[in-house]
Amino acid sequence: MNLFIVVKSFPENITSELGGTIGLFLGSVLVITLAGTKLSRSADIIADRTGLGEAVVGAVLLGAVTSLSGLTVTLLAAAQALPQLAISNAFGGIAIQTVFLSIADISYRKSNLEHAAASVENMTQGTLLIIMLSLILLASVGPDIRIFHLHIVTPLLFIVYAFGIRVVHHQHNQPMWHPRMTSATIKDHPDKASWQQKSLFRVSATFLLSAVAIIGAGFLLTESSQALIQQTGLSQSFIGALLVAAGTSIPELVTSVAAVKRGALTLAVGGIIGGNIFDTLFAGAADIAYTEGSVYHAVTLDESFLITLTILLTAILIVGLLHREKQGVGNIGFESAAILVLYIVGMTVLGTA
Repeated sequence: MNLFIVVKSFPENITSELGGTIGLFLGSVLVITLAGTKLSRSADIIADRTGLGEAVVGAVLLGAVTSLSGLTVTLLAAAQALPQLAISNAFGGIAIQTVFLSIADISYRKSNLEHAAASVENMTQGTLLIIMLSLILLASVGPDIRIFHLHIVTPLLFIVYAFGIRVVHHQHNQPMWHPRMTSATIKDHPDKASWQQKSLFRVSATFLLSAVAIIGAGFLLTESSQALIQQTGLSQSFIGALLVAAGTSIPELVTSVAAVKRGALTLAVGGIIGGNIFDTLFAGAADIAYTEGSVYHAVTLDESFLITLTILLTAILIVGLLHREKQGVGNIGFESAAILVLYIVGMTVLGTA
């Protein structure tokens, strides 16, 4: 009990002043960044050792682990009756992580990333993401139908997620479609020279330790974010969609750029889209933790705006994966440029609303 009191009072003591709050926020982001740097290399090795492939490992393992800090923030915010912060963190994270793919595209100078990382699995993931986002949007504008205190969409989200990941895995093992190979296409081939040097146990241990660090930093990020809302007067939606979402999404940026630098392009794209799919489950988790009713009906128009924006950004990304523009303006695809512009406009609108 004494240890719990010390842990609980630690962030409260620091966040009593605005300077301490900002310091705790930035420190939490730094921890998340350092832990995130360990994940990409380990995920690539696990993909090769298990034979699951970069897209599947990126969707399930890398996507889930890099989302742990965001999940921690959402659960704590919902439990503390901050539904707007909980939901805006989730969908603000999806939006900014889609932007991170544009940044990864910029860092890959050989061709457009969406052209080189041609993968039926990633396109399937993108479609699954739109389905889950649409379910959440329907829940927020539809009738409040609950079983006990849970909205009926909450269990449906987890069912759709499990079925969708199974479909993605099937696409890896027995694809029904194949992208046309070009000189710029980088296929997902196991790199035996890299994974034979390390044991699967050691790689898994790295993942576990990184996950613990990310969860702890996510707790501190929640406390500092709540203090920022009180001290600055900014809305839960704006703080969650921009500051908290950016902080908890740093691992996705680090791992995607690192994967691109190593040539694991399918992992880079799959990690981002897979993380986005996992982030949609935050809404279901928030509904479980939020005991004052349906979390979907506790959100405002700002959160509905965010959900719609993420659907739009994902649809543009899928078009880019289908069209596969080899060289665009500034050596990035039209989809990357459109995603960047729409995100900036969207956050500006949200901040001034």
